[in-house]
Parts: sequence; C-alpha cells; structure tokens
Amino acid sequence: MARTPITTQVAIMGAGPAGLMLSHLLAQQGIDSVVVEIRSRRRIEETVRAGILEHGTVNLLVDSGVSDRVLREGDRHDGIELRFNGESHRIDFKELVGESVWLYPQTDVFMDLAARREADGGDVRYSVTDTSVHELEGKPKVWFTDADGQEFEVEADFLVGADGSRSHCRRQVPESARTQYFHEYPFAWFGILAEAPRSAEELIYANSEHGFALISQRSETVQRMYFQCDPTENAADWDDERIWAELRKRVNGNGFELKEGPVLEKMVLPFRSFVHTPMRHGNLFLAGDAAHTVPPTGAKGLNLAINDVRLLAEGLESFYSSGSTGLLDSYSDRALDRVWKAQHFSYWMTSMLHTVPGADDFSRARQLGELRSVVSSRHGQAYLAEAYTGWPGR
Repeated sequence: MARTPITTQVAIMGAGPAGLMLSHLLAQQGIDSVVVEIRSRRRIEETVRAGILEHGTVNLLVDSGVSDRVLREGDRHDGIELRFNGESHRIDFKELVGESVWLYPQTDVFMDLAARREADGGDVRYSVTDTSVHELEGKPKVWFTDADGQEFEVEADFLVGADGSRSHCRRQVPESARTQYFHEYPFAWFGILAEAPRSAEELIYANSEHGFALISQRSETVQRMYFQCDPTENAADWDDERIWAELRKRVNGNGFELKEGPVLEKMVLPFRSFVHTPMRHGNLFLAGDAAHTVPPTGAKGLNLAINDVRLLAEGLESFYSSGSTGLLDSYSDRALDRVWKAQHFSYWMTSMLHTVPGADDFSRARQLGELRSVVSSRHGQAYLAEAYTGWPGR
C-alpha cells in the first residue's frame, strides 16, 4: 500500500511540551509543521509530572499566547529553603536576583499547549505507530501509521527530534558523528503524592545524615514529597507509616513538623545526567530530553527543553524570512552553552544535598561546610538563586 504523502516545512517528532511549543512558535511566524507522537493525547494528560518553571519559561507561555493559566492557577515561589542540621535557611530569589519561579505541573503545560494547537488548527498526530525517519542529510522524511491504520510519509525541509529520552531520532545519528556523555548516580528518589495540608509554602531541600528529602506542594490538600533511596528499592514494599517515618527523620526538628496524610501514589525515580553532542546532524535538530537529561534536583529538565525550541524557532524564522542559516548553524553551540550550565548546577545541587553510599565522616563534614558557605554568603546565595530561576541572556 502506497504511503500518503504530506509536505511541510518542519516535521516534529514528539508532542510533549517541547514539540508542541515549537509548533506553536512556528505557526506564529507562518511556518508550517506536522507533529507526530506515538502516545495518545489522553495518555500524556494522565502522566502526572511535577514542574518548576523558570521565569523565562512562564514569560514565553504567556507572551506567545499559549495561556495565562500558569499565572492564575500556578503558585509563584519567591524562594526556597535549604535545611540542614535541623535548621532552615531561606534563599530569597526576589531579593537576590529579582526573579521568581512557578510551581506548575508539566502535565498542565502540555494541556495548555495541546489546547492552543487544537484551537489554532495545528497538525498534531497522536497515537501513531511504525515511526521511522529517513534522509536526514537531505530532505528529511518521517514514515508513520496513524490510529486508523493509514500509512503516511511526511517530507520536510527540517526534522526536529523532540521525542524524549528514548529518542528514535537520536539513534539515527551515526556513532562517528556524535559524542555522548553519561553520569549515573548511586541513588534515586522515592516520590509520593499524599493527601495532606501544605507543610510549607515554598520548597524545602533537606540534607540530613539519613539522606536527602524534598518537600514540595501540589495543592491545598495534596502534596508531593521525595526522599533519597537506593535505585533498586521497590515502592510496593513501603507502607504509609514507613514512608512518613523516613521523611520525619530527615526533615522534622527544631519546631518544624511535616503535615501527614494518606499516601495516594508512590514511585521510585532513578536519575542520571546525559548530553548528546552536537544537537544537530544534517537537517535533524535534537531538542529537550532527546538531547539531554538532568537529575531533578535543579528543576531544569522542562526549562531546558523550552529554551531549546525557543532557539530553534528563532533560527527557523530567520531562515525562512531571510534565507540566512546563521542561527540554525549556531543552534547546537548556543543550546549546549545553557545545557552545560544546567548540568553543572544540577550536579552541584545533587552532590551538595544527597548522601553518597559509603561516604566517610570527612565527606559529611565537608558537605555541611559547603552548605554553610552557601547560606552565609550573599554571593553564594545569589549564584543559587540566579541558576534556579533561570540565567539571563540568549
């Protein structure tokens, strides 16, 4: 059976926030795109993921006309708390760097973008199968079968692989044309969703002799929390009392007590650092998790993906409006500049706050010295605040 041809300017693999944001930004410039996604829209909407949005990400969502729901329903946070030795130390983002972040689930970012693309008549194909990409150094082609069994071939000027950490597009880059960097961490996060009031109005990053814990929020009645665990841990082995006992000994003390309740969800989240370079091969551009992943400690993953596609949209607009390839040619270097900053910040936060298995007394004492250095120095606090809220510049 012959494949039905589709011709477009930009083919996008992946309809997560990165792919949909790129499609939206291109549409605003009159550039056609087709987005192809193997998951169903409902499945993506039902995959609950937390999210801290940098001010630049929020501005792009609002100013580009995606939605202002993040301002109406998200929680603006003007700081975080670093907690160690049973004491809390607030890092005041607003006072230090004049910026904030927003607590707004990644799932909601997807829903806002999907609704905007649907309202604008965007060509987004969910639930496709048999995907493959071809001719990356010429006119890229994407083959897929839609939910009704119809086979298609999309031909485009450019292909963007925004298809996540298991990226099919990334695997098509020849080994001789790529360098990949990995760092595996010897711990994971045990994450819970609990029916309970908020324990704090801002995120608490807790370092303790028992390991790391993060106290986050979801709503007035449902909260997210995490604690460091072994990557081989089985969530099913933990009942509610055991979970809360672990969190208490890492966070409670000096008048602070967690507010507890029934655990609604529990999961173990291993994490690693990964970077694929360069982020371009021929007329294929990689964006988001397809090109890089970071541990969640620095809250950088989604924000890096949005920055990638912002840069790509600028480069594609420049190409189609003037014929210039300058911004497209510099895309990988420009994106990687921020990626490596984020990798360093995420690694730094992770190593400063987590307990490495088998660490000796010196390692523990040195770690506490590092934390005291940060909270006792305006410059140390300002570095953390600027990196957490998002670096300025292009």
